[in-house]
Amino acid sequence: MVRDIFVNLPVKHLPKAIAFFTELGFTFNPQYTDDTATCMILGEHMYAMLLTEEKFQGFTPKALCNAKTHSEVLTCLAVASRETVDDLVSKAQAAGGRTLSEPKDYGFMYAHGFEDLDGHIWELVAMQDEAAA
Repeated sequence: MVRDIFVNLPVKHLPKAIAFFTELGFTFNPQYTDDTATCMILGEHMYAMLLTEEKFQGFTPKALCNAKTHSEVLTCLAVASRETVDDLVSKAQAAGGRTLSEPKDYGFMYAHGFEDLDGHIWELVAMQDEAAA
């Protein structure tokens, strides 16, 4: 049914957004990158399109949300381990992002997240294999 997923997010300064996510270890597909957009590779068949606000506005008749004051979406990424969660949150903070809460341990799942430079919230979870199934 669905082959790939592309999450589209508006950003104020594309080069700063690229630098931020590069610090976290993400890479970008140059085939879908120019001065107005980039394709960040999240995993196999999973991508985040970071679009300048002007480019993003061309895809919707609605007003853009200020993600620093309003929530538009929570993007949740499942990762391999608690250590990966903590490592990505630490890298995000070092690159200028911030956390909004303390890590949460639900027993079957460990969760923490960060807010990027544009205010988009990225939740990170590590689930025990039996819980993910």
